[in-house]
Amino acid sequence: MKRRLFLQFPLVASALIAEAQDPNNYRPDKGFKVEAGKDRYQEELLIMGGKFDCKVSAKNTNGALCIYDTVRQEKGGPALHLHHNQDEWFYIIKGEFIVKVGNELFNLKAGDSAFAPRKIPHAFAKISEGEAQMLVLFQPAGTMEDFFKEMNKLGSSVPKDWEHVLKELSRTHGMEIVGPPLKF
Repeated sequence: MKRRLFLQFPLVASALIAEAQDPNNYRPDKGFKVEAGKDRYQEELLIMGGKFDCKVSAKNTNGALCIYDTVRQEKGGPALHLHHNQDEWFYIIKGEFIVKVGNELFNLKAGDSAFAPRKIPHAFAKISEGEAQMLVLFQPAGTMEDFFKEMNKLGSSVPKDWEHVLKELSRTHGMEIVGPPLKF
């Protein structure tokens, strides 16, 4: 048994060394600050009635997670959808939202959060007057940042032909549109 372990050790050690030397396996060696109202990379993403600021990028976590701060003026939200490979977490900072996860409908106010496991249909909608704000976390990050950049190119409002445009874009980024936006 000890001889077997002795023979396996070089294989495991070489795999760990190769992973550590992989330039695609980047993780920062120090912390960073992203100011309020700012994006990690100073990009402006205006998507579906909200401003999305990346606070923690997939680039910072080797794809483990990404976090967006979204400030929304308009009521509403995205179509009912699911992520094949990401869990999604919502944390309300200001305003009021409804969040549907599977068959459950949650009314969320400042300080509340909701979790949407991967492969479970979910959607949210801002329902309060005035400005609202929420953090959205994706774990693992997948290509969510690329998805938001592509969405930004469509303009700040929900596209009128959302079914066709969003279904294709979502499919490209590991998601599936399974229904319309929430009614409130």
